[in-house]
Amino acid sequence: MGIKKNILVIPGDGIGPEVTTWGKAILEQIAADFGHDFTFDEALMGHAAIEATGNPLPDETLEKAKKSDAILFGAVGHAMYDNDPSLKIRPEQGLLKIRKELGLYANLRPILLFDELLNASSIKPSILKGTDILFFRELTGDVYFGEKVRSEDRNTASDLMIYHRYEVERIAHKAFEAAMQRGKKLCSVDKANVLESSRLWRETVQAIAKEYPEVTTEHMFIDNAAMQLIKDPKRFDVVLTANLFGDILTDEASQIAGSMGMLASASIGDGTGFFEPIHGSAHDITGKDLANPLASILSVALMLEIGFGLKEEAKVIITAVDKALKEGFRTNDIADETTNPYKVLGTKEMGKLLLKYIAQTTYTN
Repeated sequence: MGIKKNILVIPGDGIGPEVTTWGKAILEQIAADFGHDFTFDEALMGHAAIEATGNPLPDETLEKAKKSDAILFGAVGHAMYDNDPSLKIRPEQGLLKIRKELGLYANLRPILLFDELLNASSIKPSILKGTDILFFRELTGDVYFGEKVRSEDRNTASDLMIYHRYEVERIAHKAFEAAMQRGKKLCSVDKANVLESSRLWRETVQAIAKEYPEVTTEHMFIDNAAMQLIKDPKRFDVVLTANLFGDILTDEASQIAGSMGMLASASIGDGTGFFEPIHGSAHDITGKDLANPLASILSVALMLEIGFGLKEEAKVIITAVDKALKEGFRTNDIADETTNPYKVLGTKEMGKLLLKYIAQTTYTN
């Protein structure tokens, strides 16, 4: 039986509109094939919103976001802000504010490797093959939100690393629930040998682990986790960690996959979920039909599975991506010297190919 969902598309800046076009098209295809009723709205955020309204997150966008069941987002950013750090209004402020307003406290980043792209990473394929990790990064605490102080003489600075027990509890439950649906292994990453906030983190995770006796729980210091992620990524299933450590580990993990153009992410809380590719706005390739839409398309798969509980539909999308890669099709960012030049596709061609494969898969089923 089909479900009814209202999805807000926020294309954002740079290549954001180009890739979200295909994410939305895939959602429309899935809805048609599986009998779901997906309605869509669109809104501004980031540099595009600043240009139009002077505000990186207009009130209208926030109102639409709160009424939606899920948000498909593109990217924010513009080179003019990178070149002038003194600008007070910045695109990224919209992203931080919407996370806060929607109560998005958990960032999920799957690191799912497709065999055909194992050579895209600088790490040996034999080490990478079979890697399938789901990161849970806490989003609302830590040094990003703690008190920041600079001395009067400007020579001393501090950032408060702060966590409340409830912040650790709510993301830990999400991570353990995910582990129950996967390989029933969870690794919690902290620095409990040095940091008091990490000791609270570990103590809280240990208490919650007792509620999930089927999950094998491991605790690992951040420095060791960073090493193990490169040495033996297959050992990880679900990784749970704080904001700062998660920021670093997920960027490290993106290099395991070889290309940011292939990685999706979700920010979730207890209501509307926010789904986006991890790549930036990439203004250098904007409008050139070069952007890789696969991360946006895989973000849609994440929306369907995590946001709406539609596992079969999500699997159809991942199967279609796998088929395209197996048949040798690539966008420019994931092509190498072995790629047939006639199979290097632009954004639009890759999007159309995925639509075709999804239609074939659902038709044959």
